[in-house]
Amino acid sequence: MKSAAFGMLLAIQFLSRLPVPLACPWTPATRRWAARAYPLVGALLGSLVAAAGTLLEPLLPTPLLALVLLSLWVALTGGLHLDGVMDLADALGSNALLEKRFEIMKDPQVGSFGILALVFLLAWKLALLWALLEAGASPWGLVVLLALGRLGGVGLLVTVPAARPEGMAHAWQQSLTRGDLALAAGVPLALALSWPGGAWLAAGLSAFIIGYGLAMRRAFGGINGDIVGAAIEGGELWLLLIAWSWWSFATA
Repeated sequence: MKSAAFGMLLAIQFLSRLPVPLACPWTPATRRWAARAYPLVGALLGSLVAAAGTLLEPLLPTPLLALVLLSLWVALTGGLHLDGVMDLADALGSNALLEKRFEIMKDPQVGSFGILALVFLLAWKLALLWALLEAGASPWGLVVLLALGRLGGVGLLVTVPAARPEGMAHAWQQSLTRGDLALAAGVPLALALSWPGGAWLAAGLSAFIIGYGLAMRRAFGGINGDIVGAAIEGGELWLLLIAWSWWSFATA
């Protein structure tokens, strides 16, 4: 139980800017529990954003509400995964050889491809969130969406090898098995199946992770921390698109 508690706190430290006032041990056991808790952290972040949406919905017009919720969404994660999106976009946009792509991903400076990727990602998230709220969807659907998005990160860590025997992704993988993925999937899949259209979200996430994983193996030979972070952001955008498509069809 102690490892499980430390694992949950470790997951909060890695995936959010929520304060955790103690140092958690970095051991194989706590890493396993942290990966299992990734979707729980997503559900927690989604709950905070949804609660703000419920409070502010009567007070703000839909465009402003969508902007406030997206801003809170980014603030709670500290933009951690957005950094991965920018690094990945710069590396892919360079059309350089493999070694140079890895150098670009490690470079703390952001290039033009990274800025473009950030702008369009946030613009699409804002537009889809706005459209969902405008159509009458509850902001509490974000609990499901953020939990599934982080489950996608666990899925990549378990099913796609690290591009290099170093870095954070490789360190996580040393402790994980498919059994850990199954445990991580329990809560988000239960949430998805209890939510209107949630089955489509779960199926869509699976398709996204399979396709994304294959693309990253071709482009980089595997994954690293930036690639996993970008998958969480990209997965959330893909899930927003599926949610809007389903909601539009269901309410037509």
